[in-house]
Amino acid sequence: MTQTDHFALFGLPRAFALDATVLERAWKRVALAVHPDRFATASAAERRVAMQWSAQANEAYRVLRAPLLRARYLCELAGVDLQTETNTAMSAAFLMQQMEWHEHLDDLTDRGDVVANQVFSSELNQFSQALMAEVGQLLDAGDFVMAAGRIREWMFLDKLIAQLNAIESA
Repeated sequence: MTQTDHFALFGLPRAFALDATVLERAWKRVALAVHPDRFATASAAERRVAMQWSAQANEAYRVLRAPLLRARYLCELAGVDLQTETNTAMSAAFLMQQMEWHEHLDDLTDRGDVVANQVFSSELNQFSQALMAEVGQLLDAGDFVMAAGRIREWMFLDKLIAQLNAIESA
């Protein structure tokens, strides 16, 4: 089994903008073709290869259906390392916004105000949607370096939204 890129596996163009229905149909087609049950009477080697292809198809679908993971993957394919562990450089404006959001989150945690949590959640989600649209435009235009910086910001925002969701669930 040779490793193939996720887009090629499903016969899709390498692009951030993907139709979710087309992706799902492509995944189901591939998953059905390589499903291990179809190889139940095959040799052990063929069953093992079918399992590997099935696992790759499932992983490819998991990555491509999640916009943030898809964005990261497109940068990876283009040879742009996001340096998520070492590169924390962000614009001054985003860093200031980040500090404000953290302060607001701390305040909400102390107050336990459900309505304020929902308003803040809506604000973060709107910002996240705008960031996703910007990243998509950058990626589809081939500006992977600029996209990488915005993806790191998106990753921060994604974590903040997860923290807020955890507070709302508690």
